[in-house]
Amino acid sequence: MTGKDSRTRMAFRWLLATIYLVAGIAHIRSPGGFLAITPDWVPFPEQVIFLTGLAEIAGAVGLMIPPRLIPGIRYAAGIGLALYALCVYPANINHAVNNIAIGGATASWLYHGPRLALQPVFIWWALISGGVIHWPFRPKQP
Repeated sequence: MTGKDSRTRMAFRWLLATIYLVAGIAHIRSPGGFLAITPDWVPFPEQVIFLTGLAEIAGAVGLMIPPRLIPGIRYAAGIGLALYALCVYPANINHAVNNIAIGGATASWLYHGPRLALQPVFIWWALISGGVIHWPFRPKQP
């Protein structure tokens, strides 16, 4: 996209950055639920949860820094958040398949089904917000 962002892309970017900022803070402040759904094969789960929180916060901040200040930062943040969403997918699958309780309660497939189905949307959302891809929006022509 050349010139200024479209209003749609800007709204997508702000909303996604807000979601990831809140999630990142939650990973750091209240890691228990995230630890519960982390697959057993993940090494050093406490450190991984902490680092994923930092990654979410860094991605959120990266999406909001104007490109004129740090060229390529939004692009890098978009790729980073897309990869993050891909990497946490096994935890979401683990949560659903093993019906892991968080805070003493389990969730139904009315929660898990859409969550799993929408994970690719979060990957796309990060890429569109970072300006990595433009589909379905066309770049503005000069």
